Amino acid sequence: MNQPRIGGPHGPDSDARRLLATLFRAAVDAADPLEGMRRHLPAPPKGRTAVVGAGKGAAQMARALEALWDGPLSGVVVTRYGYGCATRSIDVIEASHPVPDAAGLTASRRLLDAVKDLTADDLVIALISGGGSALLPAPPSGFTLADEIALNEMLLASGAPISAMNVVRKHLSMIKGGRLAAATKARVVSLIMSDIPGDNPAHVASGPTVPDNTTRHDALDIVRQYGLTLSERAIAHLSSPDADAPFSEDARLAGHRCHIVASASLSLEAAAAAARASGIEAVILSDTIEGEARDVGFVHAALAREIATRNRPFEKPVVLLSGGETTVTLRSKGGKGGRNAEFALACALAIDGFDIALLAADTDGVDGSETNAGAFADGTSARRLRACGLDPRSLLNRNDSYSAFAAIGDLFETGPTGTNVNDFRAILMT
Repeated sequence: MNQPRIGGPHGPDSDARRLLATLFRAAVDAADPLEGMRRHLPAPPKGRTAVVGAGKGAAQMARALEALWDGPLSGVVVTRYGYGCATRSIDVIEASHPVPDAAGLTASRRLLDAVKDLTADDLVIALISGGGSALLPAPPSGFTLADEIALNEMLLASGAPISAMNVVRKHLSMIKGGRLAAATKARVVSLIMSDIPGDNPAHVASGPTVPDNTTRHDALDIVRQYGLTLSERAIAHLSSPDADAPFSEDARLAGHRCHIVASASLSLEAAAAAARASGIEAVILSDTIEGEARDVGFVHAALAREIATRNRPFEKPVVLLSGGETTVTLRSKGGKGGRNAEFALACALAIDGFDIALLAADTDGVDGSETNAGAFADGTSARRLRACGLDPRSLLNRNDSYSAFAAIGDLFETGPTGTNVNDFRAILMT
């Protein structure tokens, strides 16, 4: 990870922001795949060891595995453009995220090819991290890449939580929902970097090697609940047994294992320890927070105001930490920014004039489709926006949080971090 920028030409380069950036760094360091994978390496097989993987942290996981593994490895992983790294024997493909592209389609085929001819004497090590759903397009027979792109765009704009999105994705796929594991006779061990609230491994990257017991009927319920306008062909597919993914009792998956090697919980604990080492008490609210980013921001801000003005329910100085994955329902076209910047902008409105500082950022280093990890906000953010001739509430209503924080120099930029355990939020009251 590059040295993060913590102040711009208009925003303060303060001790509070340096502390918040330090806590983010501690959270990211705790999600380093090397140490997490070391504890869960399987025994070498009699035969070959093949590696497959997908996600924003897949390339770094592949490099870590090469450093840890005693023996030959071969295989392929796919990661987001710009997230690759040098590896010795494992091929790294870069593809588009959050909207799939042809490179991802090629990657899906290569992962399936890498496991299809293996035997029971062989071993597959699957390296899975968040982002794998978009990076592994594999539409069912009769569907095209364009269909999968349209599905992803619709899901991203729907406001549905990531777990619900992935239920739909895995029932309109030839690789997700345990299908990659079911395509081989080899034993599969999945090492998973979780970006999912609650750390259900079947939901990370739509579980290409991990089954769960959601059904095509659950997918149809989600389509109805969020008003998704799927094509007649897609609805017909979800209504047929062809959409069924392997259940956990499937004999093809017997003997497979999965391990969580990094998670938001471990990262927040590391950030809390770093805060206490700096003389600031830390409170972890939750690592499983979901919901509309702006609504979650308003609730966090209300709690922060209570502490700032009444010293309850926690005494100052204190930093509130939380994780999970919020969502953004698009209310207009043309706005820029991700869920963390939207959270920060909602907070900026609600803490206007208060002695509160915060950082909201994605641990993978990219918030949404822009280049920033997230944004700083404090009790002066709304005032500084107005001084630039900008209305912060109008910007929030247009989902244009990136433009807001770019205007006042409060974007938080790190570059790709090499890991992904989802959102990091820290709110400081001194």
